[in-house]
Amino acid sequence: MDRQTFIKKVTGAILVGIPFYSIISCSDSESDPTPMTDPNCLLNGTVSHVSSNHGHSIFVTKADVSAGVDKQYDIKGSSIHSHIVTVSASDFALLESNQQIQITSTSGDSHVHLVTISCA
Repeated sequence: MDRQTFIKKVTGAILVGIPFYSIISCSDSESDPTPMTDPNCLLNGTVSHVSSNHGHSIFVTKADVSAGVDKQYDIKGSSIHSHIVTVSASDFALLESNQQIQITSTSGDSHVHLVTISCA
C-alpha cells in the first residue's frame, strides 16, 4: 500500500468513525434529563445502604414510615447470616420529616453493620 492510499483509508475511517461514535455514545439522559425531586419518604419511600455489605439488604416502605411504630427488620438478604435492625418510632419520625437515619445492626457472624436509611 502506498502512502496516498494509506492516507485516504485513514481519512475515510476517521470521517465515518467520528459521526458513528458520536451517535452510539449519546445518552437519552443528557438530552432529556429526568427532573430532580426533593426526597420524600412518605411519597417516594426510602433507599438504604449497608456498610461493609456482603449481601445484606433492607427495604423500609413508605407505609412503614407512615405507620411510625417500632419495627425490626432482618437484613439477611443473600448473605449466609442474619442481622436485625430496629427502627424506632423516633427514627420513623425523622424519616417522615425527610431526614436520614443511621442504625447499627445486631451482631452476626462476629460483626455489625451501619445501616443508613434515606428518603427517595
